[in-house]
Amino acid sequence: MKSLGNVRRSFAPWAEPDSVAYIRFENVTKKFGDFVAVQNLSLDVYEREFFSLLGPSGCGKTTLLRMLAGFEEPTNGQIYLDGQPLKGVPPHKRPVNMMFQSYALFPHMSVEQNIAFGLKQEGMEKHAIGERVLQMLKLVKLEQFAKRKPHQLSGGQRQRVALARSVAKRPKLLLLDEPLGALDKKLREETQFELMDLQEELGLTFMIVTHDQEEAMTMSDRIAVMESGSIEQVGTPAEIYEAPSSRYVADFVGSVNLFEGTVETVDNETIQLNAVDGFKLEALCERPAVELPEKGITAWYSIRPEKISVSRTKPATSTNAIDGEVWDIAYLGDMTIFNVRLDSGKVIKASVLNATRIVEDPIGYDERVWLSFPANGGILLDR
Repeated sequence: MKSLGNVRRSFAPWAEPDSVAYIRFENVTKKFGDFVAVQNLSLDVYEREFFSLLGPSGCGKTTLLRMLAGFEEPTNGQIYLDGQPLKGVPPHKRPVNMMFQSYALFPHMSVEQNIAFGLKQEGMEKHAIGERVLQMLKLVKLEQFAKRKPHQLSGGQRQRVALARSVAKRPKLLLLDEPLGALDKKLREETQFELMDLQEELGLTFMIVTHDQEEAMTMSDRIAVMESGSIEQVGTPAEIYEAPSSRYVADFVGSVNLFEGTVETVDNETIQLNAVDGFKLEALCERPAVELPEKGITAWYSIRPEKISVSRTKPATSTNAIDGEVWDIAYLGDMTIFNVRLDSGKVIKASVLNATRIVEDPIGYDERVWLSFPANGGILLDR
């Protein structure tokens, strides 16, 4: 069985024909005056899914989240949650909680009081509140910090308190708006896995807004890549990374090299591309249910840096090989990045895994090298 990349879990209701969407955006448009924040958008999210809205600032992802929470109403279209339309339902009557980037903790309250606040507002009995707060403290591993105030906690601990408060009311759906943006890199990476474990343990549906591609790739079952109020592509992290639907998606998610050219020949699934940089490329179109390009059209071959090999001599077995001059080298510890300038002036990025501590005769600046990659190493895009 072949798969685009490794799979975190077997959960995939979107692939089942009988699955019913838990959240449905149906032709939703949101305008602020003359500005269109969300444009005729349709999207399905499934129960127990960890779903990410990924895109640059101003693309409409937070507006989408706020409409689902009830803080904004769509200008047109309808939003459904568990089959029920949300139009006119106020935020406090929706089975939804939203966790903001600022955490919005009450500074005068202790950790346990912050977690208990929403439960008290709901009128839960005192003993039940105590049990639920203790359960939440254990869940986020903050039992020993129960009496502390927010200013006495680290950024990561405050993030956990906000998360505990968000899930204490047992919402069907938890919305997270850039929840890890205030954390440093190492703590953010640790918290990503904690969020994943927590979501799976509680069996909740998580919908997160982020502009961090690595964050979305790490945590999500599926990702919607957004641009200018519309969705460019929805797919699993591996699908988004290995089979982008457009140059925008390929360029936004991770590093990529794009070769523009004209389709010269199409033979079964093998395409010959006459690149504008003065060489020919061979691409293998392996995606199912995708129409092969027509001869003569402009297309782009998209290939990730780690799919490109770097050598001093031209490889005898590689389908595609291009030579150029080493322009820049970046040593990142786990890998080395080579920026290679072709004779046309185009700079290609290749990343090489540092699998050994000692490198015999390393490649240096200004050397002539060969870049090579297989026909199925990248993907051909027509937009």
